[in-house]
Amino acid sequence: METKPLPRDAVLIVNTQSRKGEASFAQARDLLEKAGVRLIAAHAVKNPDQMAQTVRAAVRSGAPMVIVGGGDGSLSGTVDELVGKDCVFAVLPLGTANSFARTLGLPLELDGAVDAIAHGRRRRIDLGMIDRDYFVNAASMGLSPMIGDTVPHKLKRYLGRVGYLLWAVKCSFGFRAFRLVVDDGVKEHRMWSTEVRILNGPFHGGVELSDAADVDTGEIVVQAIVGRSHMRLAWDWYAKFFRLRDRNAHTEEFRGKSFRLTARPPQRLSIDGEVLARTPFTAKVAGGAVEVAVPANS
Repeated sequence: METKPLPRDAVLIVNTQSRKGEASFAQARDLLEKAGVRLIAAHAVKNPDQMAQTVRAAVRSGAPMVIVGGGDGSLSGTVDELVGKDCVFAVLPLGTANSFARTLGLPLELDGAVDAIAHGRRRRIDLGMIDRDYFVNAASMGLSPMIGDTVPHKLKRYLGRVGYLLWAVKCSFGFRAFRLVVDDGVKEHRMWSTEVRILNGPFHGGVELSDAADVDTGEIVVQAIVGRSHMRLAWDWYAKFFRLRDRNAHTEEFRGKSFRLTARPPQRLSIDGEVLARTPFTAKVAGGAVEVAVPANS
């Protein structure tokens, strides 16, 4: 069945605290209007805590499309406002890793992302959920929340993924493995782990971590790095970054609609880069939850 074309009217909302947000707001506004997208309103949001309510107000005003510019955290923190609404969610990737944009096949440069919004198509996708909180791409526990919660903003802003890597090395010295239980509703799977990823899409931290996860499968993927060794965790990231043949040697994956996760000691959970929850929690998929703008040939 042929889908409706993308709306020509939209509200632009940019997190100017994201890595490229402040420099890109005016350029994005001009490029969108030149491409034929009529901006009902354009907001440069300086306080990230105001992003969700700004998106909420745009959706309630009847905007047929909301364009959110920022990193994965900005997108995850605002997508709840579009669930169940007749409003297209469009993305300008202005963050550090831009994992959600990579999953959608969006160009990471501003011109290409604007072209996808102006001349692309709609795609209905799944979202992940941690308890009642929706997320676009990935959640993780283990070393990642420690990094995300403590990494200096300037290091992330100016060095990008390299800054994350340097900070990860520093954080790893104080990190310990934990006992993990993954309950799939039929069986409890118990193991030692150093990191767990809950994936709605294949990318996390800008790296493709899973061949099974995607935004239209109707399933969520839980991927655990098994064992107690820090070297296994480092090797896993290295092997997946370079797409080595044995990149899944130290991971165990579970696919399904819903999982209950517990850990000992309790672990904090990073949701698309923001530390927002802790164990125990339920991870599940929200099938076909929103419509997004993607390139026409995606």
